[in-house]
Amino acid sequence: VRFLDNPYYHQTLKAKTGLEKEVYDFVINQEPAKIFFEKMLSMLLFLYPHYEEEGKSNLSIAIGCTGGKHRSVAIALALSEELGKKIKNIRVEHRDITRQS
Repeated sequence: VRFLDNPYYHQTLKAKTGLEKEVYDFVINQEPAKIFFEKMLSMLLFLYPHYEEEGKSNLSIAIGCTGGKHRSVAIALALSEELGKKIKNIRVEHRDITRQS
């Protein structure tokens, strides 16, 4: 999601993560993020039943950004919250959230 405005370059947000409301709202409320989110959610809700029909036990989704602390975290969190309303056993891992810059 490197196409979104990066909270890292905003002094009040730089040290925070996408798990914090201020950063989450900053990312999610960008118009391109809203469009991306809806398209991604629609695609995943379409794909999931087909994966189940094929007997797949896992569907991995990776969301990336530059540092792994702001944009990707917020988008992954939003997707997991929305998908969790229809799909059970969602696990989210923010691989780089604690990595030093």
